[in-house]
Amino acid sequence: MKIDGIPYRSVWVDREDGWSVRIFDQTKLPWTLDILRLTDEEEVAHAIRSMQVRGAPLIGAVAAHGVALALRRDASTANLDRVVEMLGRTRPTAINLRWALARMRAALHNLAPSDRLAAARAEAAAICDDDVETCRRIGEHGLPLIRDAAARKPPGGRVNVLTHCNAGWIATVDYGTALSPIYQAHDAGIPVHVWVDETRPRNQGAALTAWELGRHGVPHTVIADNAGGHLMQHGQVDLCIVGTDRVTRTGDVANKIGTYLKALAAKDNGVPFWVALPHSTLDMEVGDGVAGIPIEERAAEEVTELTGRTADGRMETVRVVAEGSAAANPAFDVTPARLVTGLITERGQTEASEGGLRALYPEKA
Repeated sequence: MKIDGIPYRSVWVDREDGWSVRIFDQTKLPWTLDILRLTDEEEVAHAIRSMQVRGAPLIGAVAAHGVALALRRDASTANLDRVVEMLGRTRPTAINLRWALARMRAALHNLAPSDRLAAARAEAAAICDDDVETCRRIGEHGLPLIRDAAARKPPGGRVNVLTHCNAGWIATVDYGTALSPIYQAHDAGIPVHVWVDETRPRNQGAALTAWELGRHGVPHTVIADNAGGHLMQHGQVDLCIVGTDRVTRTGDVANKIGTYLKALAAKDNGVPFWVALPHSTLDMEVGDGVAGIPIEERAAEEVTELTGRTADGRMETVRVVAEGSAAANPAFDVTPARLVTGLITERGQTEASEGGLRALYPEKA
């Protein structure tokens, strides 16, 4: 995608600067576009934990580069196992992290230590390239949903898509998952408008989704998280498309907290609720998402405090919760498959079911 006409990926290698890894500091968006330089696995781990880098596919890609950075200093088997285990602890819910690290370990473990660094760099690059092509194809397979909705509109009518959290190109290496069909529809000249949930408590919708849609020129409106059901009741949402951090073999979907409530409202109002995912997000080992997917509990300060820009341009953090009140902060919830209209993958659309997923991914069965 492009920022001010300049094409970017969300992670890239600077070979002229000691083979460092570069990412955008997503905690500074949308106010400033800061580029971070990561030089070792500890800096990568910190970037993932602090959500300077976030989005399930992107976390996995950056962690893969973290393995390569670690092997630059010590390419032993013991260090390979250590860094895979250490990076795997940084975020528990997004399965893409575990997938990318397992792929790196499998590619490197049986090599001689002297061959591992070059192979690690190549494998991390391949993981990134795979994510880009995967997300492009997700957009291709999701585009007909928006095209069909547009065909049902009167001439000049716009398609209204509701999304939750950020599943755009800055949550992946490029294109995005849930936003990839929207970008492709916009670029094809289809009049599409996006309702952007603010996505408390970290406001990834208001801060990140709105920022990247705006940079691409896609019409959008930021709404409070609790406004989606109201809009659906009044016929102002044609379909919902969200991303996901993990999908079970039975089609249950873990995504940013609040997704489950959107799916309930969509079901009640007959609004199609679609989930876009890459193959790396599938977890065929878990059947019951509610019981089997670990839900990350993040710091209470994310709920009790808000950071924004003041009228005079300063960044300020303020407390919005009464002193002495405790705050809980589960970062994700699970939407049962029965509430999901269908899944959009790089291999096509399918129902949210074990049969549908096994048909698309027989090698994962």
